[in-house]
Amino acid sequence: MTFGGLLTRHVLPTLRLAIPVMIARAGLLVMTTVDTLMCGRLNADEIAFYGIAQVPQMALLLVGVGLLMGVVVVTAQLDGAGRFEECGRIWRLGLLNALAIGVLVGLLLWPGEAVLSMLGQDAMVVKGGGPAVTMFAVGMPAIFLFTASSAFLEGISRPLPGMVVMALANLLNAGLNALFMFGPLEWGAEGAALATSITRWAMALVLIGYILIMPGRHTFGVTAPMAGHWRLQTRLARLGWPMAISFALEHGAFFAAGTFAGWLGAVSLASYHIVLNTIALIYMLAIGIAVATGVRVGNAVGIGDVAGMKYAGWVGVGIGALTMLTIMPLLMLANEPIARLYTDDVAVVQMAATGLLIAAWILVSDASQGILIGALRGAADIWPSLLIQTASFWLIAIPLCYFFSFYAKYNIYGLLFDLFFGLTTACLLLGWRFAILTRRHVGMVT
Repeated sequence: MTFGGLLTRHVLPTLRLAIPVMIARAGLLVMTTVDTLMCGRLNADEIAFYGIAQVPQMALLLVGVGLLMGVVVVTAQLDGAGRFEECGRIWRLGLLNALAIGVLVGLLLWPGEAVLSMLGQDAMVVKGGGPAVTMFAVGMPAIFLFTASSAFLEGISRPLPGMVVMALANLLNAGLNALFMFGPLEWGAEGAALATSITRWAMALVLIGYILIMPGRHTFGVTAPMAGHWRLQTRLARLGWPMAISFALEHGAFFAAGTFAGWLGAVSLASYHIVLNTIALIYMLAIGIAVATGVRVGNAVGIGDVAGMKYAGWVGVGIGALTMLTIMPLLMLANEPIARLYTDDVAVVQMAATGLLIAAWILVSDASQGILIGALRGAADIWPSLLIQTASFWLIAIPLCYFFSFYAKYNIYGLLFDLFFGLTTACLLLGWRFAILTRRHVGMVT
C-alpha cells in the first residue's frame, strides 16, 4: 500500500474516530484531576484520602467497564457487516447489564470505611477516605449506563455526543465541588466524590436521552422489538467476562501499587496518586486511539478483510507511540511545576516530581500495549491477551513492586520502575500475538 493510500484509508479515519474519543475519555480523568487539585487546596491529607478512595472505586469501575466492552465490539462488527438494526438492540441489552452491574458495585462500595480497612490502611486514612468511597457508590449505576451508551455510539462511529456530554459534565462537576468541598460544608474528599456521583447521573441521563431522539435511531433499531435478540446476551457475556478480567489485570496492577503506596505512608500515597493521575490523564489519549483501533479492526472483521484488520491495528499502535514520544520530554521538563499544581507540601512535591520522571518512560509502553489490547478486542481475541497480562502484571510487575518498595527501600520509585518493566513485557508479547492473528482469517463474533 502506498503512503497516500495508508493515510487516507487508515490514518485519517482512525484519527477522526480517535480524537473525539480521546477528548471524552480525557474528560473522565480531567474530572478526577480537578477533584485532586481542589483537594490539594485544602491540604495534602485530603489528596491522600481522595487517592485511596479511588483505589477500590476505580478497580471495580474498570471491571464493570470491561464487562460492558462487548457492546462496542459487537456493535462495530454488526455496523461493519451492514446489520444496522441489530446495533440498537445491543445497546439496550448493554443498558440492562450496566444497571445490574452498577447496583452490585454500589452495594460493594457502600461500607466505605470497612472496604479501606480490608485493604490494610491505617485508621487515619480509613476515617478520611471511607466516606468518599461511600459517596462514589452513589454514582456507580450512572457511570455504567453512560459507558454502555457511549460504547454503542463509538461502535457506530458517532463519538461526538459523548465528547460534548463529557465537556459539559466537567463544568458541572467543578461547580458542585465548589459547593460541597468549600464554604460552609467543607466536606473535602467526601464532597468531591459526591459531586462526581451527581455529575455521573447527569451524564447518563443526557446521553440516553440523546440516543432516543438522535437522527438515524430507527435505522439502528434503537426502539425495535427485542424478540429473537436476547440470544445476543450470551455473546456479550462471552466477550465481557474476559474483558473485565483483562481490565482488572491491567489497571488493577496500578491500583495494587497504590495500595502499597498507602502502606508506605500519607506522603507516599499522595505522591503516587499525583503521578498516577497525571499519567492516567495522558493515557486517555491512548485509550481514544485504542477504541478507534478496536472499532476499525472490528469493522474489518465484519467484512472479512484480514489485510484491513492488520493495517488498522498497526497504524493505531504507530499513532499512539508517536503521540507518547512527543509528550514524554514535555512531561520530564515540567515535572516539578506539574507536582506543584496539586499541592504546596514540599515533601509530596519532591517525591511526585521525581516519580514523574520515571512515569514519562511508562507512557510509550503503556500506550502501545493498551492499543494492541484494543486491536485484539476488536477481533474478539480475548483469552490469549488475558494470559499475557496475567504473566506481565501479576507474575512479574506486582511481586517486583512489593520487593523493591519494601525490601529494597525504593519507595514509590520502585513501584513505578517495576510497572514500566511489566508494561514493556506486555507490549512485546501482545505485539507478537497480533502479528500471529493477522496471518489468518478471523470471523465475526455474532
